[in-house]
Amino acid sequence: MTDKFVASVVAPARARIEIYDENPIGAGLMLRVSETGRKTWAIRYRTEDGDERRFSLGLYPDLSLADARKRCAQARLQALDGVDPAGEKRRKKVERRSQTIKTFRDLSLAYFEATERGEWKPRGKRKRASTIAGEKWLWTKHIEPALGSLRLEDVTPAAIKTLLRALITKGQDTSSNRVRAQIRQMFNYAILEAEAVTANPVARVPALGDESPRERVLRDAEIGAIWRALDDPTALTCAKSARRKNQRVYVSRPVGIAIKLLLLTLQRRHEVACMTRAEVDLEQAVWTIPGSRTKNGRPTLVPLSPGAVALIREAMSLVNEPTQFIFPARWDREKSLTPAALSRALRDVRSALSLPALTPHDLRRTAATSMASERLRISPFVIGRILNHTSEKGGAAAVTLSTYALYDFMAEKRSALAAWSVLVGEIVAKQPLNAPSSPG
Repeated sequence: MTDKFVASVVAPARARIEIYDENPIGAGLMLRVSETGRKTWAIRYRTEDGDERRFSLGLYPDLSLADARKRCAQARLQALDGVDPAGEKRRKKVERRSQTIKTFRDLSLAYFEATERGEWKPRGKRKRASTIAGEKWLWTKHIEPALGSLRLEDVTPAAIKTLLRALITKGQDTSSNRVRAQIRQMFNYAILEAEAVTANPVARVPALGDESPRERVLRDAEIGAIWRALDDPTALTCAKSARRKNQRVYVSRPVGIAIKLLLLTLQRRHEVACMTRAEVDLEQAVWTIPGSRTKNGRPTLVPLSPGAVALIREAMSLVNEPTQFIFPARWDREKSLTPAALSRALRDVRSALSLPALTPHDLRRTAATSMASERLRISPFVIGRILNHTSEKGGAAAVTLSTYALYDFMAEKRSALAAWSVLVGEIVAKQPLNAPSSPG
């Protein structure tokens, strides 16, 4: 085992490998490489009773090969002296955690702190700030009021089911399933990292909510009505909400522009809302989204149609103070617009227009569907590249597509997005919402 080998070794797809150090200095030292690329040092040894143990030494590259060998030698000496290194570590950790984590609320504090620091990465990569914010919202809105004050041992399957059933009774099936997943994650942390409990109560709680994949695709008339409403939202009022009936719908111009860009670029709401000036090259009409801001962790280049460039220029002209964001938060220019702001605005607009339920992701689906239809006949492969979907191919093809083809297919993507932008313009220029929509 060498430094060069440790740095370059990768695991096969959907597999995990364990490699033992053949150097006598590191006798018993093992490197575990997961499919996500996470590399962990560990040692196997036997206690005085002859029981085999595994002791985690740390992560690579935080812990180098040389340092891992040193810790391995120290652990072996402890074992020879009758001390069980793994057992001692567990004992100290449990003792430390047990002093602070008693209730579910205590666990939430430890969980979110570890998640924000990047110490808890259940899928091998740090969670985005928007993901953490969504988890905190679920905790504050649904979980904490019902279960926060309970001791961990009292968060039973029965208590969890009561909460989930209450949400389903309100018609919130999706929220019920999201809450279940969130509780499961928090208890996984409690078991694997905090060592505050030994079993996950969610293991005996099935998902109770009925969910089906969304298939909402907007009609031409709906696209046109929403676009025109975003241009002039002053006449919009809440139509159905008893609490806000006839109250004016407020959609700021930056938010309206961001929603339009969702439709023109086919990118996700957090990618648009958090767009930075450094990411866009308006002269070349290219938006580079770094892997740290994409769902699959892969960077992507988005060609910008003339309409998208014009919208971004307008958004930038609306900001008079220095900021890195194209859409800075209204009260704090050091922060970006929140993705939730786009969802709320779109919800209010479609409600004022008396349209069926609609989410930002439905705009992405609508654009992709229209591109693939007989109206534009764009290749599904090109649409997939625009959407930054992970390739299903493996082996050398995956390496080519993910690494070397970052700048490839730009011409095809640009042509597709330009054609879609022209079609949107034609749709917007058509008749009002109550007129028949065009075929396709």
